[in-house]
Amino acid sequence: MAEGCCESVCASTKTSNDPRWRRALWIALGVNASMFAVELLAGSAAHSRALQADALDFLGDGANYAIALLVAGMALAWRSRAALAKGLTLMGFGAWVLATAVQAAITGATPEPETMGIVGFMALVANAGVALLLYRFRTGDANMRSVWICSRNDAIGNIAVMAAALGVFGTGEAWPDLVVAAILASLGISGGWQIVRHAMEELRPVRHPSAVRQE
Repeated sequence: MAEGCCESVCASTKTSNDPRWRRALWIALGVNASMFAVELLAGSAAHSRALQADALDFLGDGANYAIALLVAGMALAWRSRAALAKGLTLMGFGAWVLATAVQAAITGATPEPETMGIVGFMALVANAGVALLLYRFRTGDANMRSVWICSRNDAIGNIAVMAAALGVFGTGEAWPDLVVAAILASLGISGGWQIVRHAMEELRPVRHPSAVRQE
């Protein structure tokens, strides 16, 4: 999941000036932003909460790449604020996915497994393409390694969505989609909270030792 890789990207105080690295990040950012929109819209059209939950990965990775490109070289406070915004967004979006999953469970709406499978496969191809794009940088600094590992690990969520599609197709019921959605959304909320907590700790003003001794 993207949230598990955020600290390496957000906390890095150094960014590579290699134009190939920055170009690869821009491409990865475009792919993730596009797939976030595709999964969000397709999930809504196909009534698939798992697709919408999987979009969390693309949202988180897109935010990681944007932070790495735009604010990683700035002061820690700015990088922490960017991470805080990302964490709150992930938590809010994850909560929305959980709420819609509960609503779908109540109304009994069954998603379209064909759309789930096709879009899930597209997401898998997108993540594999980004991983291959960043493969050459896997032995670089922590910043470079983390973004490659994120893209590689996100394939797990894509495979889970495709498995949910098979489950919906085989059973004719919505519960496989809802189970996967609940798991992915919960991971997104948990990761978002970890990011928020870490960012708040970085934004907390450092107290001077003399002030502590006077208390």
